[in-house]
Amino acid sequence: MFLEVNNGRILTLYDLGRFDLSIRTGLAKALKQNKWGLVVAGSTVRYRRRIRMFEKVNIYTQVVGYEDRWIYILQSMWVKGIPASSILLRTGITSQGKVIPARDVLEALDMTHWQPELHGWVRDWVHSEESRVWPPPKGQLVGDSILI
Repeated sequence: MFLEVNNGRILTLYDLGRFDLSIRTGLAKALKQNKWGLVVAGSTVRYRRRIRMFEKVNIYTQVVGYEDRWIYILQSMWVKGIPASSILLRTGITSQGKVIPARDVLEALDMTHWQPELHGWVRDWVHSEESRVWPPPKGQLVGDSILI
């Protein structure tokens, strides 16, 4: 409608990028064999450039680390060599409705040797999410906010 990719479509494209990564790494096969599911437990997106209709977009997806149950994924979109957006996600693999340890997933992929250190800014994001109010306030003011 606006001749550009809106935020909802961008998130869908990032989903497709993670799906592609799961096929390339063998995760999709492990998900099917173990009857596992995927979950996104948190994300933060930074939008910096509009993506217009028919522009070619390159999406880069990388696993930047893991801890306990969570696997952290960084994705970015680029148009003509210029970054348009980026997303950091906390993801997990589920079995029977519960998030399983990341080590179990790495074991299924024969990647137990892989132990990357979380970058400082990713660790900072993880810690900031731990201090975020949950559940969110309902029907009450928080600071100077206005509830509608």
